[in-house]
Order: sequence, then C-alpha cells, then structure tokens
Amino acid sequence: MATTEDVQEMTASERMLMAVDEFWFKIESAMNLLAAFFIFGIMLLGVAQVIGRSVFNQPVRGYVDIVEIAITVFAFLAISYCQRLAGHVRMEIIIGRFKGRSLWITEMFGTIITMFIVWVLMMYAWDHFMRAWSIGDSSIDVEITLWPSKILVPLAFAMLTIRLLIQLVGFLRLILQPNALPIGIPEMESVEKAAEEEIKAGLGGDMEGVILPTVETTKDAK
Repeated sequence: MATTEDVQEMTASERMLMAVDEFWFKIESAMNLLAAFFIFGIMLLGVAQVIGRSVFNQPVRGYVDIVEIAITVFAFLAISYCQRLAGHVRMEIIIGRFKGRSLWITEMFGTIITMFIVWVLMMYAWDHFMRAWSIGDSSIDVEITLWPSKILVPLAFAMLTIRLLIQLVGFLRLILQPNALPIGIPEMESVEKAAEEEIKAGLGGDMEGVILPTVETTKDAK
C-alpha cells in the first residue's frame, strides 16, 4: 500500500499508472460483486428446487438450464479481479528462486504469454457468441436464449487483457527500476505470509501462542 510520501515522490507517469490501476480495480471489484450475487442467487434457487421438489412436488422449471447459464457469470466475471489479487494458482518452483530484475523479467515474459493465450481464447469465444446470435441458439429444456451468457466470456477475457496490459506496464517499470514501489502488478505473498493468513483463517484470527516456521528453521531441521 502506497503512503502519502510515496505518492508525492512519484513521477507523473507513475501517478497515471496508479490511477488507471485503481480505476480498473473498481470495475473488477464491481464485476466480482455481481458474480457473488449470482452465486448467492443460485444458492437460493437450489433451496427452492429442493423444497419445491420434496414438499410440493413442483421443482423449479428449467433449473438445470438456469444453473448452466449462470455458471458463465460467476466463473468468468471475477477472473480479472482474481488476477489482480494473484488469486490464481501459480507454479513458483522455478520463478520463486528469482529476485530483483530477473524476477520482473520472468514475470513480464509470463504476462506476454498469458496475453497471447487469453487473446486466442477471446477470439474463439467471440465466434461462439456470434454463432449463438446468428442462429438464435437456446437451451434444450426451457429454451433460454444463450447469446447473453456467451457474450460474457469474451467480455471477461477483454477485461483480463486490460488487466494484463496494466500488469505488463508495471513489470516493465520494475525492470527499469527494480527497487521502485510496485504499481499495477498482482499482490504476490511470500510463503510465510500465505501460511500466516491461512492459519489466521483457520483459527478465526486468534494467533496467540502460534509459532510460524520460517524458511531458515525449515532448512536447519533438514
């Protein structure tokens, strides 16, 4: 988190990057909240399905179709938000050994490869949307129109592309200035920090009397 002193010492381009990052994160947060509401709605619909089927012998009509379509919303709309918080699974067996400029160069190349993959997926997702739009595709059971859910996929990938572009600029800046304050990149945690957060979650925040192992003590034990 940047302090007031850090912001004052930033150049105009760094302030602009921070402003763009914060603005886009607000949009990502809104999409993540929308996905959360959809998950909550599906939970309520599931309760209605169980009660209706078991008590009134009247299941929700088109329940399977609705769930399948809703999956698109909460599976894709939060993908950019998750990328900003480094919530995706990362394989850091090799990359975790890098420090400083070498780490940022590696992260930059990883981001470029990711952008290419996302771009390919976005193009094919757009083709699927156009096909559903042109033929009037609908679900099998209750014939719900499918193009609104299918357009969410390329939209989510487009949002992720913008996030990756901001991330790429952030890594390029750190390559030029390895000791600068990170801006616009995923909030990556150390192993010790991640372990501490997991223990806090498991203990309900009560960390009294808990001794966290460090990398040094682990090596000594070996």
